[in-house]
Amino acid sequence: MPHAVRPRLPRLLLLGVCLLATPAFAERVVETTVEPNTLVPAGVMRYAPSVFPDRVIATPAEDAARGFGVSWRTVASVDAPVLEIVVAGDSPDMGERRRVASTAIALDGENGAARFHHARVDGLEPDTLYAWRVQGGGTWSPWMHTRTAAAAAAPLTLLYFGDTQNKNASLSTRVLREAQRHAPDAKLALFAGDLVSGGEGEDDNEWGEWFDAVGPLATMVVNAPAPGNHEYREEFEDTPQERRVLGDHWTRTFALPANGADGAEATSYWFDYQGVRVVVLDGTSALDLGTAEAQAAWLDRTLASNPHRWSIALVHQPMYSPRQDRENRLLREHVLPVLERRRVDLVLQGHDHVYGRRGGEDARRATPQYLVSVVGAKQYRLGERARQDMDPTAEDTQLFQVIRIDGDTLRYESRTATGRLYDAFELRGARPGQRRLREITEGRIAPRDCTRAATLKGRADRCWE
Repeated sequence: MPHAVRPRLPRLLLLGVCLLATPAFAERVVETTVEPNTLVPAGVMRYAPSVFPDRVIATPAEDAARGFGVSWRTVASVDAPVLEIVVAGDSPDMGERRRVASTAIALDGENGAARFHHARVDGLEPDTLYAWRVQGGGTWSPWMHTRTAAAAAAPLTLLYFGDTQNKNASLSTRVLREAQRHAPDAKLALFAGDLVSGGEGEDDNEWGEWFDAVGPLATMVVNAPAPGNHEYREEFEDTPQERRVLGDHWTRTFALPANGADGAEATSYWFDYQGVRVVVLDGTSALDLGTAEAQAAWLDRTLASNPHRWSIALVHQPMYSPRQDRENRLLREHVLPVLERRRVDLVLQGHDHVYGRRGGEDARRATPQYLVSVVGAKQYRLGERARQDMDPTAEDTQLFQVIRIDGDTLRYESRTATGRLYDAFELRGARPGQRRLREITEGRIAPRDCTRAATLKGRADRCWE
């Protein structure tokens, strides 16, 4: 059979095509209009539920060496689907599968009636790679791989993300994927709240885009989110009865440990992961719903019983706010003293859409280290006090963090959206009261500040939105 003959373009036309492809002739586009919060055009139903399982995500069990939680979404007509799990093997025939029943919670959102399913898997072996899948309506998800936590002495890599919140599909995606590129061995991801923005009639689209941005991390690692103020909504707004109410998606989207503080049972929890006790607090409930004292007492008990070498607290609102004119008084009054007394190693926070790090109340102590970071597109400006009390700081910078723990050493790295090193340090010492801080300055890029006078919407108090 003769070869197909490719048409030959005239030489002048070819020259024109080549010239247009060079940088000198390439079209230059300067963004002058505000990008919408989601990539979903008005009137388009992009994230309608179906009989196929979606929004599948693995979350920690209290003992992450022995189990994990899984949640997923289907159309509302799917009833009592199951999860199948087996030790992962190299053959498509991985052996006899165990079936785990699920519970369901309905949600009627702007993309239609859905049902979210939770399965809590227990009785697993530590440091074991499991293959699992979830059922839909006569359908199945792909097989996923998740490894259980290992013994306390084994090295651990985990990721920490500040607020994603805005333009998740458009601009958070690249940061989350860059994090995965830099830490392919990560087994745990911590999200410091405000996963979505909410409150504008497209909550379900925002959650759909959050899952698109997270991508394979949703099941390749175990994900632990803290609730932010944007996971809440205002009820009876502008009336004497105004109050914050937890948004409908939170309790449906995540299957989390049921061991939280009184009054914040659905939004605070703790778990043990490979030599680390992670305690997740609900700062919004503490500040606005009167649970600060109860959460502080619960935090104290949870840290007092920690059998492990390391501890991490995850909370949305910072103890020390790097943004101007913010003061989270009830957290500082009730929660901060517990963090200081129990010598928590890292306090990972979000909310203020800048980067900042500082030590605790006693400058002679290596711990706690208080961190604030941001993934998403909304970028605030630093307050003058933060420039004095925090080092390093950053404006106008999307970031992710990689934390590696090996024995008596914890190494922390904060990297920009392009993977450049922005901040790094090590904590060394076998016990909380014996930690030493070593700054790592080699390879860090120069401090970053906002160079714009105002956002595209004309706001001078922000750098980008």
